[in-house]
Amino acid sequence: MGMSSFTFFPKRAVGVDIGTSFLKVVELSQWGERVRLTNYGKLSAKSIYEKPFRTFEKNTLTLSNKDVGRAIKGVLQETGIKTTKAVFSIPDFSSFFTHFELPPMTQEEIPGAVEFEARRHIPIPLSEVAFDWEIIKGKPGKDERLRILMVAVPNELIRQYRDIADLAGLELISLEAEVFGLMRSTRDAIEEDVVLLMDIGAQSTTVNVVNKGVLYASHSIDIGGNELTNRIAKSLSVSYEEAETIKQQDGVSLVLDNIRILSPLVDVILLEVQKIIQNTKTETQLEPKRLILAGGSAKLPGLRGYAGDGLGVETEIIDPFRNVFYPPMLEGIMRAMGPKYAVALGMALRGLEK
Repeated sequence: MGMSSFTFFPKRAVGVDIGTSFLKVVELSQWGERVRLTNYGKLSAKSIYEKPFRTFEKNTLTLSNKDVGRAIKGVLQETGIKTTKAVFSIPDFSSFFTHFELPPMTQEEIPGAVEFEARRHIPIPLSEVAFDWEIIKGKPGKDERLRILMVAVPNELIRQYRDIADLAGLELISLEAEVFGLMRSTRDAIEEDVVLLMDIGAQSTTVNVVNKGVLYASHSIDIGGNELTNRIAKSLSVSYEEAETIKQQDGVSLVLDNIRILSPLVDVILLEVQKIIQNTKTETQLEPKRLILAGGSAKLPGLRGYAGDGLGVETEIIDPFRNVFYPPMLEGIMRAMGPKYAVALGMALRGLEK
């Protein structure tokens, strides 16, 4: 019997993140405990379409399923990704997050109680959504109240993503809200403290409260990187493309006539984050100790220090690839692109778990 009879192949999975402005794909392989970056790629919506991939709305993509499926297929072909098992992220603003308390009860009683509460908290008929839940505080069967986190996603959105996966030639093995991908891609950094995980996307910013690796709350703010760019373009009377370049170079410190151009918008975001911190302390007695920045605008020059000073908390930029193996020559690239690929990486990690 030859040694080839004992050949083993690593597990592989693809994570797909359909953002507003960019489509990002990450392929990972795993052999034992070792996770390796196999391939990655992205595609700008503007490079092939006049519209973004999606907008800040609850249940739709701007482009047709066929267009998005074709775009994903193009990225897979360009990067040479052959793996077909894929996990797609669902935008946080298309998901409905809520949390509530239940009186002491047994494990068997919880599902019925959660469904009853779901009818009160979800603003559309339960027949139109798929929802999941987990206990984030308390234990069933004990004389203590239970705190429940519930996530609901419109069935129409689920059908849409299944259709897109089919058109791209992928086997959709799971769908997951973006926040859980972010949490998975920075798991070792959120397991000990109460952390704010802030994802600054192109069109919106999502602020998540995570306590020792468990999501407590998620809030969306309709300000993102695109609005920062538009503010620069309008203030300096330059094109959007020129404004984007200026934003990446000067960041928060950009000044016109002794007035900081981006500070007012960033301050609006930080004010909302401050409210979230205060509400978290009031409702749960938990006080966030750190802020982790993720998303396309996380590395905006000066933002880390500005946010940390404004909120009075330790602030860092997400580094999702730090526990993933890749060629040393890619070290600089991985650190630079990490915040943008964190969700797609988290989805691929989810695929390896499956």
